[in-house]
Amino acid sequence: MNIFFVSLGCDKNLVDSENMLGILHGNGYRITNEENNAEIIIVNTCCFIHDAKEESIQTILEMSEYKKAGSCKALIVTGCLAERYKDEILKEIPEVDALLGTSSFDEILQVVEKITEGGQQAVFEGLDRLPRISGKRMLTSGSYSAYLKIAEGCDKHCTYCIIPQVRGNFRSVPMEDLLKEAGYLAKQGVKELILVAQETTLYGKDLTGRKELPGLLTELCKVEGIEWIRILYCYPEEITDELIETMKSQPKICRYLDIPIQHASDRILKLMGRRTNKADLIEIITKLRKSMPDIVLRTTLITGFPTETQEEHEELLEFVREMEFERLGVFTYSKEDNTPAAKLKPQVLAKVKKQRQKEIMKLQQEIVFERGASLEGNRYEVLVEGRITDEENVYIGRTYMDAPNVDGFIFINSEQELISGDVVRAVVTGAKGYDLLGEIVPSLP
Repeated sequence: MNIFFVSLGCDKNLVDSENMLGILHGNGYRITNEENNAEIIIVNTCCFIHDAKEESIQTILEMSEYKKAGSCKALIVTGCLAERYKDEILKEIPEVDALLGTSSFDEILQVVEKITEGGQQAVFEGLDRLPRISGKRMLTSGSYSAYLKIAEGCDKHCTYCIIPQVRGNFRSVPMEDLLKEAGYLAKQGVKELILVAQETTLYGKDLTGRKELPGLLTELCKVEGIEWIRILYCYPEEITDELIETMKSQPKICRYLDIPIQHASDRILKLMGRRTNKADLIEIITKLRKSMPDIVLRTTLITGFPTETQEEHEELLEFVREMEFERLGVFTYSKEDNTPAAKLKPQVLAKVKKQRQKEIMKLQQEIVFERGASLEGNRYEVLVEGRITDEENVYIGRTYMDAPNVDGFIFINSEQELISGDVVRAVVTGAKGYDLLGEIVPSLP
């Protein structure tokens, strides 16, 4: 049977999707890129914020039309929206034939095999179950980077976030499983491993009582074929001296950290249920930059959190101006049902949230553009991702300073032919917006 798959949401959800694809493909099912030809359509959903929820619902409705106009015989919905709104989906979208919760996606094969029996299926395990994957994951990115999900769920319970309600408590994937998967990915040609979880910094604490991320990184560095290892989603309060020392001492580990801080006002941080204050944030950022002067820091912020005043917004602006994050993203606050933050009053008007977001991003643009211009003459290793089809001898790639899908690129001129997946040496010749321009450094004879 032909299966069409839609994966929505974050990189962690993408890993689940690739594992489901691997299970199905390994058991004889054909994966198609054509909705019209699909006999089964699977939508792996997201509902982290309002816009993601709306996109998921709209996609389900669009895919349900292929049961009328296409070859589709069954529609399956998985992921966070399925977990959070299972009763509503089953009641209001009768075209859906099966639902799988976030902790039961590894049962996709059994669901597909029973789908022709008729009647709706709903497979939901306890949220603290950790799915176990026996099949070979199917990579869908088409690049030489792959995400390695090292843990599931979260224990932090920030007041604005529904992740613990749909993903459960923090559970680490056993290290031997991760090393096996990393070896498999390397054999598929992956050069860059990107470690993800709701929070990577607590890896292993639920298994051994201590933070095992430095040990995991050390073992991953031994995997032959992997050249870069990138770490995302490090909560600032959990960054240890041992982690910093491991990053400094292991050349495969990119000096790049994604540190979600969300705000800089002590009052707002407390209302958010965060475990840091502004002084803590300044301390850890200063320590990281002192230990690794070439480190690139990415963060995310929330603007318009309930009760946020104009003064607190200006405090956040000043913090961004002082810290000069190399990479930064801003979300407007999304009011989520059954979260403590949803009950706070007053809620900030939508137009005010949007305006504050624009002001922060404008400031960040100035910081990034100024920094880009200052990098001229610097030399970096570049992971080649492809060739620009309408430009002769121009290739696109990334340095360690840029994560895929969220950061920029470097466009490099090269007289010699480059192959996607190559790691080459380039010198920066200029900057254009969020991207860099460069040229290949000639190899020594």
